[in-house]
Amino acid sequence: MGHIWSAFIGEVSPPATQFHASDVPDMSGKVVLVTGGNAGIGQETVRVLLTKNARVYIACRDKAKGEAAIRELKNSTGKEAILLQLNLANLKSVKAAAEEFLSKEPLLDVLFNNAGVMNPPVEMLTDDGYDLQFGTNVIGHFYFTKLVMPALLAAAVTSSDGTARVVNTASNAHWLGSLNYNTFRDSPARRKLYPWVRYGQSKTGNIVFSAELARRYGDRGIVSTALHPGIIKTELFRYESSWHQVISNMIYRDVSYGALTQLYAGTTAEGATLNGKYLVPWARVGNALARTQDPQQGKELWTWLEEQVKDV
Repeated sequence: MGHIWSAFIGEVSPPATQFHASDVPDMSGKVVLVTGGNAGIGQETVRVLLTKNARVYIACRDKAKGEAAIRELKNSTGKEAILLQLNLANLKSVKAAAEEFLSKEPLLDVLFNNAGVMNPPVEMLTDDGYDLQFGTNVIGHFYFTKLVMPALLAAAVTSSDGTARVVNTASNAHWLGSLNYNTFRDSPARRKLYPWVRYGQSKTGNIVFSAELARRYGDRGIVSTALHPGIIKTELFRYESSWHQVISNMIYRDVSYGALTQLYAGTTAEGATLNGKYLVPWARVGNALARTQDPQQGKELWTWLEEQVKDV
């Protein structure tokens, strides 16, 4: 527990950043997709990418919110993102969104698996009956990544550095939960879990998936990273208590900081060398808990995830 506390303090007050949004290279000709790009860290990531001339898709569930974000971003950047409706909590929606994207784009240079949900009421499940957090944060992103993999592989072949990037937004909350397969669907065991433990296991799932993706596709040019974006003020905390939100307004960082680490992983020349790595604020290589890097655990989770989506 002492190690976790010291690490938490270090990430609340990390060293001053050596990487800035202005350091993102020109992205002309690059196709990028950001899940949850309509709000928070995702929207800030899209904003920077648009200023760097990328062709950016905002993938989000709510069409009205997505369109509003696109209007706001055009007003602030002069560039227009593209909406892709994607409900990560519904596997048929994930499949439809991937098919729509592939019908428009043969290449995908960078996929930011950024969207997420944190600590919703325990009664909330995905449309397919999974815990809302694990279903959205892990299963939905796994399936979407699987389906758009042909475009990622094609982009790796044609890119100047021989890579395409998959950037998975995780969290230091992975310290709080391990993978308990009996709780991924609703069950008495799931309902006994403290909310932060359920969130933590979804973030563990993000990191385990990211590391396994790196093992399976690294030799084909796919660079898979996971990261903790920092302690950031976003609407992710909408299910938290009022006192937590007061604290967040006092000590959490502006959303512009939250985009830095994933932009570093997804766009820079250095990012091409980070396959399988876990990053921490701000744009630094860090260390996730050792259990998240276990190849056997990665294989088991991958096999389980494949089983969940095989008949969609």
